[in-house]
Amino acid sequence: MKFKESVSYIRKEIESILNEVEEGKIEKAVRYFFEANTVFVYGAGRSGLVGKAFAIRLVHLGFPTFVIGETITMPVKKGDLVILISGSGETIPVAMTAEIARRLGAKIISITANPDSHIARFADLVFILKPKKKDKELAPLGTLFEASAWIFLDGLIAELMARKGENEESMKRRHATLE
Repeated sequence: MKFKESVSYIRKEIESILNEVEEGKIEKAVRYFFEANTVFVYGAGRSGLVGKAFAIRLVHLGFPTFVIGETITMPVKKGDLVILISGSGETIPVAMTAEIARRLGAKIISITANPDSHIARFADLVFILKPKKKDKELAPLGTLFEASAWIFLDGLIAELMARKGENEESMKRRHATLE
């Protein structure tokens, strides 16, 4: 059955991708979160959906967080942190956001599969989530990057949670009540 084959392939590839993440970079990322005045998250398409899920968790942790492009988003300023998510690292609105954020003096964390990309060049810190092999029938388009990014960012949430002394109960108090 293709379903089981796909799930097994995706699981193994994600584990391989995430095993490459350097612990020292996680430490640096955590420091950026605690130093930031405000956190902004941005990605396009499915990467944008991953970013929105991450932004929700940051709010649950008490970080002042906005998704770039939403109507209620505050302006980015010096001292803020911008998280950019793009597999190619060349998606035009995300690449433009990297340039603007740099010009405004924000710190930038880029999450991409392309170490030579536009968003990687403008970043203070880059996480490369690059699949080693791609099976387009079992994981089409950007599936491996997006799934890896989602799990990577949830792991980062767990680290931030521990560093802030938060738990699920304290996070629930910040969870939306009108859904």
